[in-house]
Amino acid sequence: MSARWLRGAAATAATAAFLVPASLLAAAPALAHAPVRAAAHAPAQAPVRAAAHGTAAPAVVAKKLFRAWLRADRHAASRVATAGAVSTLFAYPFRAPDEFAGCSGNACRFVHTSVRVPGGLDGILMIVSGAKVTKVYESRHLVTPSAAAKQLFDAWRKGDRNRGLEIATTTAVRTLFRTKYDPKGVKYFFQGCSSEPKGYGCAYSYEGGGMFMHVRGSKSRGYEVTSISYIAD
Repeated sequence: MSARWLRGAAATAATAAFLVPASLLAAAPALAHAPVRAAAHAPAQAPVRAAAHGTAAPAVVAKKLFRAWLRADRHAASRVATAGAVSTLFAYPFRAPDEFAGCSGNACRFVHTSVRVPGGLDGILMIVSGAKVTKVYESRHLVTPSAAAKQLFDAWRKGDRNRGLEIATTTAVRTLFRTKYDPKGVKYFFQGCSSEPKGYGCAYSYEGGGMFMHVRGSKSRGYEVTSISYIAD
């Protein structure tokens, strides 16, 4: 499939796509104050209990790491998290989330209620194993539409929904992950991004059709994939 064909089809796909509401498109940059967002998507807060073998509950471990980060204390953070988790957390590009949204199993979330950040993760997700945080997912600040599209595609290829939520809405991630990426299936070819109403359409072609990731945002606010549409030959 040619890039010229995809560009011609992009207008049709953009019209049919589920676009982000205008209220969000007019939102202030992520570092500025915004209306408080509902936390209905956040998992219910799990009770803090010690495990039978004496290991601290995930919430206890996650909160220790979060407090160490707020103090900019890498030494304290390293006592409760792996080096990779510490590096990821200390590179967080936005102000600190202001609400603990609880834990679902060993996954604990800290979310924003006063700023708008890209992606459905809406803050920081810590994966706890034993007495340490072993992995951190976080909202990303990506400065090009293609970077957001490529990260989402890579997350799908690896079967990692949380990574996808770092730079895509829950709607876009749900749509993409309805089918599992098949490494032995059709080949996808990135065809770049082009302007469309209120944003960009980033295209992947494959035999028999194409997939469009509809990206919104700006360089200052960061880009996110808000919806996905498909077209057939």
